[in-house]
Amino acid sequence: MKIGFGYDIHRVAEGGAMFLGGVEVFRGKRLEGHSDGDVLLHAVIDAVLGALSMDDIGVLFPDTDQSIKGISSMVMLEKAASIMRKEKYALGNLDCVVVAERPKISVFREQIKNSIASALFSEPDKVSVKGKTKEGISEVGKHLAVEAYASVALVRDM
Repeated sequence: MKIGFGYDIHRVAEGGAMFLGGVEVFRGKRLEGHSDGDVLLHAVIDAVLGALSMDDIGVLFPDTDQSIKGISSMVMLEKAASIMRKEKYALGNLDCVVVAERPKISVFREQIKNSIASALFSEPDKVSVKGKTKEGISEVGKHLAVEAYASVALVRDM
């Protein structure tokens, strides 16, 4: 078994759509980033790559590469998942926390679990997604940013 941890934070910006876990969760506000800014998937990608003792998301998808500007974070997760499979690992379980005042994660939890599980060649019962707030404290609490944490266990896939 291999264990990895991931974290990410992105600023909230006006316009567009906000994606979390590959699911559109908000219209009129988006997360800034070189990609679509899906902070949850970025944390998951870093957790998977960390479990594999590989470089982080910024090495695999550098923000200096203009050819991937605006890339879907789901495409990025699928790349990490293909590396996971190539290394002969499968998802044991994934535990995620999204810290945001808005949107409420509970409304989208099942969609997000299904989206992430599918990208990782797994089942939704191996994915946990929780939402927390900062109770109005900090940039996240003022809805100026969203952060996410992910912990993953990978198991040998024979």
